[in-house]
Amino acid sequence: MSEAPINASMTTMTEALAVPAQAPVADACGVTCHENEVPPFVEAELVRLYGNIYSSLREFRIAGALDAPTSTYVERRGQDISALFLYQRAKREARVLNEGIRIDGAALQRFVSHLFSTDRTLDLVRFHALQPDTRQLSFPHHRYNCLEDIVLSLPQNRVAYLDSLGNSTRNYIKRYLNKLKRSFPSLEHRIIAGDEIEERHVRELVRLNGARMAEKGKTAGVGAQEEQRILRLARECGLLSVLLIDGRVCAGTINYQVGDNYFLELIAHDPAYNEYRLGTLCCYLTICACIERGGAEYHFLWGRNDYKFRLLGVERGLDHLTVYRSHWHRLLYLGTVLDDVARSCRRKGQLWLHELQGRDDAAARLATSVMDALRKLRPARS
Repeated sequence: MSEAPINASMTTMTEALAVPAQAPVADACGVTCHENEVPPFVEAELVRLYGNIYSSLREFRIAGALDAPTSTYVERRGQDISALFLYQRAKREARVLNEGIRIDGAALQRFVSHLFSTDRTLDLVRFHALQPDTRQLSFPHHRYNCLEDIVLSLPQNRVAYLDSLGNSTRNYIKRYLNKLKRSFPSLEHRIIAGDEIEERHVRELVRLNGARMAEKGKTAGVGAQEEQRILRLARECGLLSVLLIDGRVCAGTINYQVGDNYFLELIAHDPAYNEYRLGTLCCYLTICACIERGGAEYHFLWGRNDYKFRLLGVERGLDHLTVYRSHWHRLLYLGTVLDDVARSCRRKGQLWLHELQGRDDAAARLATSVMDALRKLRPARS
């Protein structure tokens, strides 16, 4: 990961306060900034450009991210919008709302350069949980991995998907699915989308998720406010995949659709059916439903769970990025630099502990205990 060095001794005050001369002119591609405004066209364009729930107006609105004054940066090539970022100013920094997306290096450079050149009071710009290409970024910056998104590129049909799975996973799915059907003739798999989703199904899956976490001795991550967010988002762009036995929900997933992409919010099953591996089965059936609906990608999102990789998810690293106006400003915000370094070290430590958990020894048992303690202290997404 690229880091610009701090070299305040060789930088005059005039040079330090200036935008780097090599920064491209933002207006070369046709830039429009809507100050403290999010125009109506933004919703559809965010879906077209990025197809990510965490870079969508629905998520921003329902999560309350738009409660503060929000500005919109629009970059066009000809008549077509090529980049679109929502951001908020607080004191002398700007925080970008878009998350989970790739940002082209030239677009990143133009965007940051535009912000610094049009607002002389701005000292730094923050991005979170995205894939930025920083190779063309001329400003001092600090970047570190903060999350992962496990992504499956969906094949054309479910037969091709089943065939692409490893032999053990394919046999695992067939064996437990057949066992489940034999044991429970009333078994039903149902896909429910959008405004057809019933609140009771969402609440039941949230409850089952909490019961499952409690069984593992973990604190459930879904509180009352988060449950309301899930309910509202599910009614707008949700896809529920539920397994029912005798008409009662025994397992399911809550997902969101943005463009041709699907995002897993929550997976749950009744612990009474542990021997049938309902979690993995339901996730597999969800993926098959997304394939049949013409989906392009299925995002398992964060958490390096084994089942995600068995179902052919591929990890994409998501990074936090802080960009400073100059080397002097980076030195001026040394506290911010040190906070980012500390978070980076904590993240590396968590990943190291996660790798240790895969071993069968005393160190692995200690790592498991430490990870369980950390989960209780921090939110699932940070």
